[in-house]
Amino acid sequence: MKVTAINVSTEQLAASRLRAIEAGVAHQIDFREVDYREVSGQFDRVVSIGMMEHVGVAHFDSYFTIISRLLKEGGFALVHAIGRMSPPGTTAPFIRKYIFPGGYVPALSEVFASLERTGIWCADCENLRLHYYWTIHDWRHGYEARREEAIAMMGERFCRMWDFYLASAELGFLNGSNFVFQILISTRRDDVPVIRDYIAEEERRLLSSMQTSA
Repeated sequence: MKVTAINVSTEQLAASRLRAIEAGVAHQIDFREVDYREVSGQFDRVVSIGMMEHVGVAHFDSYFTIISRLLKEGGFALVHAIGRMSPPGTTAPFIRKYIFPGGYVPALSEVFASLERTGIWCADCENLRLHYYWTIHDWRHGYEARREEAIAMMGERFCRMWDFYLASAELGFLNGSNFVFQILISTRRDDVPVIRDYIAEEERRLLSSMQTSA
């Protein structure tokens, strides 16, 4: 398997390269510091994790069109993003100013409206309603356990801001309208298997492979 990994963050790419070396898979990954709009070529699969929230709702049509252009015939894409179960809205001022400038959590109505306009199939959609609450809960406790190290790195003001962000995000995913969704999209209706059995089958195969190698 060959993977092309893109990012516009020099720091995140450096960390990813190091992890790939540690995992022994660096020879299989081509890391590129490039904007997604500038990627060329075609791929069997396209995976977009935590990126759609930063594209901007005005650019969703272009975003999905580019993904479909990058897919080989018969290929499909996974888009993983934070969404809201409420109607379209705005980004909270604190989040917009200090955490994710330009970020926006879309309503599913905005996501599917863009797919309709661009003529792309949504082959599957899964709503992970509480998963990110559990994730942020663990992040917050892990961060608090090493908060003094964070203060030494970033300062007290930054850490107070991070305290507030993690706590508010945790509550937002527990009691608010936010959740994480995953969609599989393709240019044809039958590029994605029509039942989900293939997911469990692949999980069992990978688990068996890991146990054998251990």
